[in-house]
Amino acid sequence: MAHPHLYRATVTWQCEADEDFARGRYSRRHLWHFDGGIALAASASPLVVPKPWSVEDAIDPEEAFVASLSSCHMLTFLDLARRAGFVVERYRDEAEGVMEKSDEGRYWISVVTLRPRIDFSDAGAPDTAESDRLHHAAHDNCFIANSVRTEIRIEPAGR
Repeated sequence: MAHPHLYRATVTWQCEADEDFARGRYSRRHLWHFDGGIALAASASPLVVPKPWSVEDAIDPEEAFVASLSSCHMLTFLDLARRAGFVVERYRDEAEGVMEKSDEGRYWISVVTLRPRIDFSDAGAPDTAESDRLHHAAHDNCFIANSVRTEIRIEPAGR
């Protein structure tokens, strides 16, 4: 990448007439707009803001953070596996993040654990050492992982 890449998202929210913003009685539902025209419903997490002021069936920033790390790791792993001569047929990651208070008393996502389960073609799968090398390289080359201070653990399924 010779030139910096620019990424954009537009986030929109509006207080409804029947809500009381000053008292905190307003919906946290909002929209994330991305290039290509996609819009996703988003909200504060129901674990942070109680219902009905949060919306459970919308993406919350904490989930998006975990998904972003998982997605970046997967895309990087797939490319590295392909370059190493492996054919991946299926990749599933049941990732999770832990939010807790820092020593300074601020909440943050301190750990994200990725649990990829990867199915390779009949042509062959990497052995454990090669798989570990691919995951380590994927982590080192993941743009999102390189952008955060969160500890990222990789626990491939089947071990």
